[in-house]
Amino acid sequence: MADANTPAIFEAAFKHDGIRVRVDVLERLPDGSWGLREVKSSTGPKDHHLDDIALQAHVVRGAGVTVSSIELVHVNNAYVRCLDGVEWRAYFVRVDVEAGVEARLAEIPSRLPAMRECLASGQAPFIEPGRQCSSPYGCEYWDQCTAGKPVDWIIRLPRLSEANATELKALGVEAVSSIPAEFPLTAKQSVIREAIVSDRPYISDDLPRLLTAFGPPACYLDFEAMAPPIPLYQGTRPYQTLPFQWSLHEIDGVGRLGHLEFLADGAGDPRREFAETLIAALRRSYSPIIVYSSYEKSRLRELAEVFPDLRSSLEAVIDRLADLLPVVRQSVYLPAFDFSFSIKTVGPALCPDFGYDDLDGVADGLAAAGAFLQIASGAVVDADETARLRRQLLAYCERDTLAMVKAHAALLELAGQPTINLAP
Repeated sequence: MADANTPAIFEAAFKHDGIRVRVDVLERLPDGSWGLREVKSSTGPKDHHLDDIALQAHVVRGAGVTVSSIELVHVNNAYVRCLDGVEWRAYFVRVDVEAGVEARLAEIPSRLPAMRECLASGQAPFIEPGRQCSSPYGCEYWDQCTAGKPVDWIIRLPRLSEANATELKALGVEAVSSIPAEFPLTAKQSVIREAIVSDRPYISDDLPRLLTAFGPPACYLDFEAMAPPIPLYQGTRPYQTLPFQWSLHEIDGVGRLGHLEFLADGAGDPRREFAETLIAALRRSYSPIIVYSSYEKSRLRELAEVFPDLRSSLEAVIDRLADLLPVVRQSVYLPAFDFSFSIKTVGPALCPDFGYDDLDGVADGLAAAGAFLQIASGAVVDADETARLRRQLLAYCERDTLAMVKAHAALLELAGQPTINLAP
């Protein structure tokens, strides 16, 4: 800090008032004072960021540093990468948050005693887990905090309102199976409750009609995509969704099951080749293309915008899409769904001999995106490791479309219709 030639210090560490902090960036200003910069990977400021920065400012100023500017630096999701690479000044947005931080600074001395008391305690404070918590997939303590809850905890019931949750808690009801029959629930919530209480599947009378548009014969399509925070390719933005892989199972009129697939090599923007190979694969038939959610439709619409010359062909694919997820949501519930309508839950629930447990390494979409990003960004250069990741990616995506084949066959059987008899 004493060296005037030092323009900035990264991860600058300070201690004051028994508190230690590391500042993301301490920037030297022309007048000799310093600017505190908190860097976030988000695409905009969030209220809790100001609490974080205020505590840092409290410590840094207390340590005798003159801080005359406070900024939050976040990702600019409108930035588009150019031919020459990433322009970092345009990639980041600097937001002056000094006013909001100053307002919180005044509160810190009064808040510190409670923080210290909490830290000095021999055990974590009890806070009832609930909707205020992070997603179960984003909180490392979720399993620990919910260990004593019933497997059919009411918070897992889809679309349960805050008012109803509060009322059930006041009645001492924690399990869906314990919700009184007269308690007002939505039709879908009532179906789930009844399936759990009776331990029997719910099958709507409307299921045969809803399955009419799905074949067979039919195709089964799944995409994988990544959303790199730092754009890898010219013309792309931070966190833009870029499809890089597709899997296609197809059942013809005599029950023969075939499979086609595409996985980009990672050397360049995968979207053009992704679109062209998919169009070519789907020209072989006019069967409905079964998907599970609107994800594939969204990606195809984006590709049609990027490649106008492929628009008509991509729109023809979109016109053939048949989404199986709304049919399952509306017409079927098995206790084994475990409050989830994900294909990774529904497939094995409908077909107990089918699953994902044997997959090695890549077993969900997030892992798939991460694996391909390693290849595309050059983080993995070893040929054997690249080949291993590619094998895992291909196995996982193929499993997702096979799950749809299995689920479709099981649904046809539940509907009392001729099911899919795969030719040997």
